Amino acid sequence: MRKAKPKKKIILPDPKFSDVLVTKFVNNMMYEGKKNLAYKIFYEAMDIVTQKTNEDSIEVWKKALSNVTPAVEVRSRRIGGATFQIPSEIRPNRKMSIGMKNLIGYSRKRHEKTMGQKLAGEIVAAYKEEGAAFKKKEDTHRMAEANKAFSHFRF
Repeated sequence: MRKAKPKKKIILPDPKFSDVLVTKFVNNMMYEGKKNLAYKIFYEAMDIVTQKTNEDSIEVWKKALSNVTPAVEVRSRRIGGATFQIPSEIRPNRKMSIGMKNLIGYSRKRHEKTMGQKLAGEIVAAYKEEGAAFKKKEDTHRMAEANKAFSHFRF
């Protein structure tokens, strides 16, 4: 690589839970720089999760996030005129990023009233190993398993 690597941005922990992972999640959830609103939505969702499960909401959220985080993914690669889906391991940072984006994306598609309720519903579903985000992870793993024969094409 010719250019120097860009500096890693330091992410500060969130005010309520003092966790950097929460800040990363809120940053992914945020629209148009409205971080305060994103924090309000997240904290509302955490309150709802506490009411639904009667457990520590941040632990439930972390378990849900690990449940929807994929370990492998498939990448398309053209070899001799044919396109193969090649399974490959994912870097840890990318794993977490994909997990967060899936959780947020599928919570936005739910049919509850507020975004806090949608997010809480998806977190509880992922915690119980069900819901759309968990299904997405399972489908990704299934696709990687089905295309394991092409793993020798890995680049």
